[in-house]
Amino acid sequence: MSVSKPPPPHSHFPPSNPSSHLPLPPSSSTSPSPSTPPSAAGPPSPAVPPTPSPVKISMQEHFAINVCPGPILPIPQISDFFPRFHDFPITPLPPREKQVLKDKDKDGDGNGEKDRKREREQGENGEFADSDDDDTYLGTLEFSLLFDQENNCLHCTIHKAKGLKAMDSNGLADPYVKLHVSIHSPSLFQANKLRTKTLKNTLNPVWNETLIYHGITAADMTTKTLRLCVCDMDRLGRNEFIGEVRVALKKLKEGESKKYYMGLERITQTREGNSQAVDPGAPVAEEERGRILVSLMYITEKSSLIVGIIRCAHLAAMDSNGYSDPFVKIVLQPNMGKKSKYKTSVKKKTLNPEFNEEFTYEVPHDQLAKKTLEISVWDYDLGMSNDFIGGVELGINAKGERLKHWFECLKYKGKKVEYWHTLTQQGAPSSD
Repeated sequence: MSVSKPPPPHSHFPPSNPSSHLPLPPSSSTSPSPSTPPSAAGPPSPAVPPTPSPVKISMQEHFAINVCPGPILPIPQISDFFPRFHDFPITPLPPREKQVLKDKDKDGDGNGEKDRKREREQGENGEFADSDDDDTYLGTLEFSLLFDQENNCLHCTIHKAKGLKAMDSNGLADPYVKLHVSIHSPSLFQANKLRTKTLKNTLNPVWNETLIYHGITAADMTTKTLRLCVCDMDRLGRNEFIGEVRVALKKLKEGESKKYYMGLERITQTREGNSQAVDPGAPVAEEERGRILVSLMYITEKSSLIVGIIRCAHLAAMDSNGYSDPFVKIVLQPNMGKKSKYKTSVKKKTLNPEFNEEFTYEVPHDQLAKKTLEISVWDYDLGMSNDFIGGVELGINAKGERLKHWFECLKYKGKKVEYWHTLTQQGAPSSD
């Protein structure tokens, strides 16, 4: 294909590269007209310069001149539809515009000032009521707490979550809630965790599930914090963190169920046990290895002491799977032979075992004041020596709650006295 156009006047220069041009058919204007015979031609006219051949344009030049492709549009990528697959940092979502609330004080009723005061009080108590802060897009969590001081239990009821952040490629999530109470021993970090069931493919999960922490005393309520983390379960990879809330337990009253509706936040995840500063001159506290609930009762008619091993809580993990196979040994010292040693059954793969077993020692009441009850918790290992987890001693030479427990057992005959005791490595037996 070629296009002809007349050359500029008086231009007798040939094309620069005739070989690159496409051939043109011979022009009919140069041939003589068949209607005019040669004999009829008149006298020769004056010489007229021959008409030069038209300029030829190559195919490449034609497309370069007359074709305009316009702006080149980018090809849509899958990352445009699912931002989490971007290989580069994404600009964070802009903050939600705060809705301008109408001032209700114009009518003189003063309700607007009361509402603002109520919101401030809810913020101080850790409650949440439709806040417009920057972290609202992570979602909200609704739960309630109840402290049972009589049984030393903290009941945590997880109701539901709303508007969670999408974590999966389908625009949904597989959320669950993980709870733990702040502790001072890194070895008990795993033992302190409780979690709800996982709900599939939802951003508004409803659990209505109650989790119970055993061995929480009134002293713990004044110093510890409950942390609730919402995570997304991923079978093919690591579970993803969505957000968390924290509640100071000192604000919770005994026997009162308090409901919370809080917005999830992204708080720097540090373990409270490692973040506290230690005074070099202060005495080092004993490392807590868990807790055990023990009951004592002396029956005068049978001249016997009944020791009950009810349960343990937050035991230290001794196995590679993050759990232990615990059992409890009790010995009444001075040694009374085989009748002074007892052992509970083994509970497999748990850090919060429940035993509910009782043992009887036949001993006169006047000699009981000279005795010491040694309680130790062990991790059972098949074919190997058992691992010592922690222990506690009750007797007239004990201190604090341990002495108080033993004294009440001697004083109130026929009454079952239950106490939670902290397990430590002090006075660990030399062998199982």
